[in-house]
Amino acid sequence: MKKTERLMALDAFRGLTIAAMITVNTPGSWGHVYAPLLHSKWHGCTPTDLVFPFFLFAVGVAMWFAFGKFDHKLSPEAGKKILKRTVIIFGIGLLLNAFPFVQIKLEDFRIMGVLQRIALAYGIGSLLCLSLSKIRLVYASAVILLAYWGLVFFLGGDDPYSLEGNPTMAFDAMILGASHMYKGFGVTFDPEGLFSTLPAIATVILGYLSGFLIASTERKKLVLKLLMFGSLGVIVGLIWNLGFPINKPIWSSSYVVYTAGLALLVLAVMIYLIDILEYKKWAHPFLVFGMNPLFIYVLSGVWVRVIIYLVHFSDQAGNSMTGYAWLYKNAFASWAGDMNGSLFFALAHIMVYWLIVLFLYRRKIFIKI
Repeated sequence: MKKTERLMALDAFRGLTIAAMITVNTPGSWGHVYAPLLHSKWHGCTPTDLVFPFFLFAVGVAMWFAFGKFDHKLSPEAGKKILKRTVIIFGIGLLLNAFPFVQIKLEDFRIMGVLQRIALAYGIGSLLCLSLSKIRLVYASAVILLAYWGLVFFLGGDDPYSLEGNPTMAFDAMILGASHMYKGFGVTFDPEGLFSTLPAIATVILGYLSGFLIASTERKKLVLKLLMFGSLGVIVGLIWNLGFPINKPIWSSSYVVYTAGLALLVLAVMIYLIDILEYKKWAHPFLVFGMNPLFIYVLSGVWVRVIIYLVHFSDQAGNSMTGYAWLYKNAFASWAGDMNGSLFFALAHIMVYWLIVLFLYRRKIFIKI
């Protein structure tokens, strides 16, 4: 494939991932969600657990094509661009955590988040990818994943892979402060914390190496190669799971390899259908999402926070409810029931977001973050 040729399947893959990410983040009620649209409680991997690593993997693949203009070498110009993008994405993540700026308490303000992890994994991963040869990147990925496994095992408690026993909590609390971490697990544990960002860097590197494989392989052999390496990743991840359980919250090493393998398999199928057989119409909605992925993700987060914190209604009993709860109850659950109403709430939002990105797409407006 020519270096200048844009991989349509990658944009569609990224768009599919963003659409799925917003869907699972926006149920009408967290008390009424179908199981595949929930994260695994701890060990294991549901379809929802694939969304974030798939996006980071896509970031890595896109890096290969984007860094062609730097000849895949670290330079002052490349370093400035990487640093600028890292700071901007991290900063937007902080602003999103703080929005709508009416209930900010600096003493317990959460520092990390999805965008912050994307920023750090992209920034550090980019520097490594432009500084090391491809074979050394393979070794670097192996070292990162093996070292992380060792650190979790030896620094953890009696059950180092458990919620209470894993060492990521202590490390993040020491660096960030316990009051600035996520509390959703019932304890001070951040699933997008600093310590578990280390293996997420390997997810980006594996995506970058996959981008090289895509760019350097002739089309007739490409899909077969991707299927082969993807299957290998899934098998290695499942075997590693026996010693280091597949786990999204701590981003275990087995989880990295397993999800990278699955991402390659999905991407292989999409490349075959879209870029080789040229069956493109079905992928157009995802392509539209994929051209403005971070923009629409941020916009979705802003909207949710607006109708939770700034919009309130009173029910018939005079009790106050958020605009989010009111919309779910009156526009969806009232006729579709709790479970289906919660799902339709999320899908309706996806449709609205799609209309927004379609408007931008048709006017060739691509907001790069």
